[in-house]
Amino acid sequence: MAGAGNWCLIESDPGVFTELIRGFGVKGVQVEELYSLDPESFAHLKPIHGLIFLFKWIGNSDIDGSYVKDSRLDEIVFVKQVIENACATQAIISVLLNCNHEDIDLGSNLTEFKQFVSNFDPDTKGLALSNSELIRQVHNSFARQQLFEIEEKAPSKEEDAYHFIAYLPIKGRLYELDGLKEAPIDLGEIPAGIDWTEIVRPILEKRMMKYSEGEIHFNLMALVSDRKMLYERELKLLTQVSSMDSDEMSFRIKELESLIEEEERRRTSFRKENVRRKHNYLPFIIELLKILAEQGKLSGQIQTISDKQRAKKPRLNK
Repeated sequence: MAGAGNWCLIESDPGVFTELIRGFGVKGVQVEELYSLDPESFAHLKPIHGLIFLFKWIGNSDIDGSYVKDSRLDEIVFVKQVIENACATQAIISVLLNCNHEDIDLGSNLTEFKQFVSNFDPDTKGLALSNSELIRQVHNSFARQQLFEIEEKAPSKEEDAYHFIAYLPIKGRLYELDGLKEAPIDLGEIPAGIDWTEIVRPILEKRMMKYSEGEIHFNLMALVSDRKMLYERELKLLTQVSSMDSDEMSFRIKELESLIEEEERRRTSFRKENVRRKHNYLPFIIELLKILAEQGKLSGQIQTISDKQRAKKPRLNK
């Protein structure tokens, strides 16, 4: 794999991933975090178009299914990961490029990219993605601001490494798309009338069981249809059916209006958090330190902090 280059690490967060997707020009989809594998947790988010799974990477272990090596490779957009730190964006794009749902508008940027790489092999697709100026710029817009430049050290063997992969249904079968693997992984047929998340849940549970008890090294995100769009669509239909005036319909209309307002509040909160993530606080900190020094308060503040830190240290009994 190539060096990290100018691709940064980004935080696994639904607000970050949702804005990332919108930065690519995609509409009709957002990201929600799943805190449980219970069926109810998945049910209220339907339709779910794909899952992004973050886990502690322990090497290329055995796969749960079988590698796709037949003509399906021409239908599945599989992108090998050829650069470090891009796996989150790559997992998200893997779902988007393979999703065919009426709610999702892929937009011109990813549509053109999909057409451009359609005849490439997985490695070349990975090179094309890593060299996409737009995708890299949107990804790097979520770089954490560093207060000081610290010389990078080679990661030690003791440091934990984390990796993102995607799970999604394609034409009646469940697949795992992992850019570090040699090909898409076929996890089996999705029985008629069964939601694909019912098939993927035990696979995720099995994967988590491989880790020591008490370890929490997982994060699960769902790519779902834009909730506000769905609520507004249903509200429009209800308000057009004037002949169905009933207490039940009135209650649902008020409920939908409340849900739309809640989505607006969440989006505002996400935008604020993302601005804070991207903001460079260093000039403010330097100016504050200068003012404290000019007022003769800096040394006193340093001493106070030192005293507090010293007080926290446990004392040995003699």
